[in-house]
Amino acid sequence: MKIKEVIVVEGRDDTAAIKRAVDADTIETGGSAINEVTLRKIKIAQEKRGVIVFTDPDYPGERIRKIISQNVPGCKHAFIKRADAMKKRKVGVEHATPEVIREALSQVKTEFLEVESEITLEDLVQAGMIVGTDTKYRRTRLGEILGIGYSNAKQLIKRLQMFQISRDEFIAAVDQIEVEQEEANR
Repeated sequence: MKIKEVIVVEGRDDTAAIKRAVDADTIETGGSAINEVTLRKIKIAQEKRGVIVFTDPDYPGERIRKIISQNVPGCKHAFIKRADAMKKRKVGVEHATPEVIREALSQVKTEFLEVESEITLEDLVQAGMIVGTDTKYRRTRLGEILGIGYSNAKQLIKRLQMFQISRDEFIAAVDQIEVEQEEANR
């Protein structure tokens, strides 16, 4: 599988994992202390070929993703579940199997800026994403189903907006979570 876009990862172990899975070029951020030189490379790559941000499913990975989004608009994003990126209690893209990486790259989401969301704060409250029990689990599962990664309560509406998740997609994902929770409680 050949990837046209340049994939932004955190380090060389991530690059090695990507290259085991697909034929692609990468830019390494060198961790969460992403500098201006790296951001400039990412901007050039975005202009010339497009960029897919593929960072670890943890706080530093989300921080890098946010910095890139603020400085290089319109990037695509690939996400993997935390469980698929674990090895001996360490989290990282480098621990994902080639199949998991290929699956994530086949489901990239493009970020859109300045777009109104069809989903309101009230929708999130009613869906148990912000208030109630199991909110973190529900947000995690929502991110997995929609392929947009985990978001805390404050970030969720922005992420739904950024990836233009429709009201129908949101409702279908919430319904799936409800069914799963009912089955688990039996």
